[in-house]
Amino acid sequence: MNATRPALAPVVVTRAEAHDGPLSSQLRTLGLEVLLWPAVSVAPASGNSLERALARIEDFDWIVFASRNAVTAVIRWLPRLPAGVRVAAIGRATAQVLRGRGFSVDLGALVNAFATQGCAGAKILYPASSRALPMITQGLTQLGAEVQQVEAYRTEAAPLDTHDCRAWIEREVIGAVTFASPSAVIELERALGSSHFSRLLAQAEVVAIGPTTARALAERGQTAVLAESATLSGLANTTLRLLQERP
Repeated sequence: MNATRPALAPVVVTRAEAHDGPLSSQLRTLGLEVLLWPAVSVAPASGNSLERALARIEDFDWIVFASRNAVTAVIRWLPRLPAGVRVAAIGRATAQVLRGRGFSVDLGALVNAFATQGCAGAKILYPASSRALPMITQGLTQLGAEVQQVEAYRTEAAPLDTHDCRAWIEREVIGAVTFASPSAVIELERALGSSHFSRLLAQAEVVAIGPTTARALAERGQTAVLAESATLSGLANTTLRLLQERP
């Protein structure tokens, strides 16, 4: 008689997505229970800086994408780029989304790639989140590029049922917490309060999609496991592996 495999502990998804969102769906396909705690939401950009920049897209040599949300925002106004504008992506997930939309991606691992290839004098458009740090812009500017960073979308705090979230934390049954952006780290801590946030991460496996997100956790005294690849699939697969390896 076959023994019944014990159910794995539930996984918290903190990214902005619906019940049937891509990460939640992948985790459920792997047989995991999902607790959807979207700590952030994505909203349209304030103002029309992106529209104005895209109206003169032919003035740029490159356009740089750091997230799938930036891709979505740009193609809403400009489904196709002029032939003379090249595309750079930060991260595999962003590159995959671009290629899936028919864009040819010329560069990844952005600043290092530009440092090797050289970008002195290049005009670069960087559509980014309202919370995007200036590191990319500063890095490319130091290499001699002329960078215009524009707000492509807003990242905002999402309303959470914190009473329900804290009740789950008190039960100490959560197996893993996934983070796909530094904003999700910041806003989940803010919503739960530092005490419950720390208690949650002390009882669960903490999985970050990439180094920037892991750094946001480290700044709060939390150690995260990096996803096997900087994609939602990599995040889901790493979470499953960690839960299977738990005592």
